[in-house]
Amino acid sequence: MTGSTEHSTTPSACCDAGADPAPAAPRLWTVDEHLADVLAAVGPLPAIELQLLDAQGCRLDEDVVADGDLPPFDNSSMDGYAVRTADTEGATDTYPSVLAVVGDIAAGAGELPRVGPGQAARIMTGAPLPPGARAVAPVEWTDGGTGTGVAAAAMTAPVPDEEVRVLRPVAEGAHIRRRGSDVAAGDRVLEAGTRLGPAQLGLLAAIGRPAVKVRPRPRVVVLSTGSELVQPGEPVGPGQIADSNSFALTAAAQDAGAIAYRVGAVPDDADRLRAVLEDQLGRADLIVTSGGVSVGAYDVVKEVFESYGGVDFRKLRMQPGKPQGFGRIGGAAGVPLLALPGNPVSAYISFELFVRPVIRTMLGAADVHRPVVRALCPVALRSPAGRRQFLRGRYSWADNTVEPVGGAGSHLVAALARANCLITVPEDTVELPAGSAVDVVLLDS
Repeated sequence: MTGSTEHSTTPSACCDAGADPAPAAPRLWTVDEHLADVLAAVGPLPAIELQLLDAQGCRLDEDVVADGDLPPFDNSSMDGYAVRTADTEGATDTYPSVLAVVGDIAAGAGELPRVGPGQAARIMTGAPLPPGARAVAPVEWTDGGTGTGVAAAAMTAPVPDEEVRVLRPVAEGAHIRRRGSDVAAGDRVLEAGTRLGPAQLGLLAAIGRPAVKVRPRPRVVVLSTGSELVQPGEPVGPGQIADSNSFALTAAAQDAGAIAYRVGAVPDDADRLRAVLEDQLGRADLIVTSGGVSVGAYDVVKEVFESYGGVDFRKLRMQPGKPQGFGRIGGAAGVPLLALPGNPVSAYISFELFVRPVIRTMLGAADVHRPVVRALCPVALRSPAGRRQFLRGRYSWADNTVEPVGGAGSHLVAALARANCLITVPEDTVELPAGSAVDVVLLDS
């Protein structure tokens, strides 16, 4: 869509014979209408099976049920001696229980010695409990086989006909990790929709799952448009600015859970922009651009995107971020595209409101939107009529208050960097007195 010009509505203008009717003013979409339209066009990506480390950050597409027990056998939780509890009853430093050591059991041991009456087996942490043993006496409760009768901090090397002195009673089952005490065979250990982080991947490995069926992380291609943009670190000439949008939006896409590819700045050249898009389509589940969506003589973004068909440019009842573009490149089955305004604050806020929910939807996440809380604003706020305004703010968890940060300008990136939330002022509100309750979109949650 493009901007409209004012047309006279006097009788002489609209009633002349043969005069064409005045064109209708372009529709102004609400934020909610645009968001609903965008989300209706996307869904979770098809599930695939990935190796564990490749699945980090993805969400499960299925419940995971354990095939076996975890731990898979009774094992020791301490370095010490596997004993029969009856043999340690009444043991003290003065009158220790003296037991014959019948073997050593390391973690991963196969053949295990049997522990009979008056016997013990030296055992390491994680080693399987031998037959006959009912508990483990930690080495600190023994003399460590030194024969001194003094509690040892470590066990000595094995010696023939070794004896160990146990200096206190050991309760039934003490210091034993029982088979299946963590996970029993048939337990549902992870539910569909669970995000796979380090702990979840460790659990999957522990139960013997080398791969898992997940919703993959969407691949998001981010590019900025504008001949005035230069890369950070390069000389900035007259009329030029550093490209910050592609960095901020790529980082935001990664934060939302995507695999993001930063293409960088593309000059205002239709052939160059089209070539970049064609090059990126093969690796993109979503394309996000910034710049070139407002009415301007040098904006080639609309020209290029509209040449693909299926991309709509519209105006929203919001500030900042009024101009927005949305559609697909390559028809109904093509790659979704979200074209955002070029001003840095407008681009970032538009990402939070529209792009982030798309990424979360593609991930199959239940928590598509940022959390919103009600908070008290101690300062008065003003907002343009008919626009939902999003002000940068600092929210305090301590007293549930929020204050604006910086002004309303859509170029104020320093204020944006200090903000941890967005203060929302509804479309039908032009002024809020100090102390009013407002909706706050939390950006750090």
